[in-house]
Amino acid sequence: MLGWLWRGLRTGSVTTSYPRALEQPPTGFAGSVEVLDAVGAASEIADVCPTAAITVAGGGLTLDRGRCVLCGACVRADPKRFRFVPSYETGSRARGRLIVGAVAKADVERVRESLADQVRALRRSVHIRHVDTGSDGSEEWEIAALANPYYDIHRLGLYFTPSPSHADLLLVTGCVTEPMRAPLQRAYEAMPAPKAVIAAGTEACSGALARTRAATGEAGVDSVLPVDVYVPGSPPSPIALLHGLLLAVGVLGHELGAGGRAA
Repeated sequence: MLGWLWRGLRTGSVTTSYPRALEQPPTGFAGSVEVLDAVGAASEIADVCPTAAITVAGGGLTLDRGRCVLCGACVRADPKRFRFVPSYETGSRARGRLIVGAVAKADVERVRESLADQVRALRRSVHIRHVDTGSDGSEEWEIAALANPYYDIHRLGLYFTPSPSHADLLLVTGCVTEPMRAPLQRAYEAMPAPKAVIAAGTEACSGALARTRAATGEAGVDSVLPVDVYVPGSPPSPIALLHGLLLAVGVLGHELGAGGRAA
């Protein structure tokens, strides 16, 4: 016990300072895919994507990050047109802004600077209800990491709750399978207003691979509920999830009005 105490004193705090400071991804980290050249693409390039995230029309190319599972097939097929971007901050409040090129770097930096201020402005703790509607389990590993000493979301006033009636944020993972539609709707209806919904992971954003299979009704969360924040990735990293959660806190703060409400 004393050994651990002295080790802690020597090491100091290892908790990330995000969102006050940018979290640097490790070398080779693939946070999202960027389109380097959207003009003059052959229509065949769309066929390499297993989730139909690439569209070629009218001589232009778009890539939907809400469908991308980061398999890298497009990067390998045409590295002059696609590349991986080492970034954690992939979340968006609008589904349409997951289309590559819609979010400017300056916008991302401006949002990051205001995230912690939004938490303070709410002046209360925020409780999260997580619902898995059909994920492969990878998102759950990343969500569990949010409570460890490095990410420590409690320092920002964010807490998980098993009860939707006590929740402010609904964090949904996985494509929405038919058996989970009604339970998801009941969880949302049990939450008090104001509330926000986060689609976490590519499956939750669009249905991803499950949506491309024939004879399945599985789709993204927005086919059942209004989604306030989309966090693509397969799976999204803990910092990407934290970025999405703080974006959602901003939604709550906006609905509550300036100053928020007391805890």
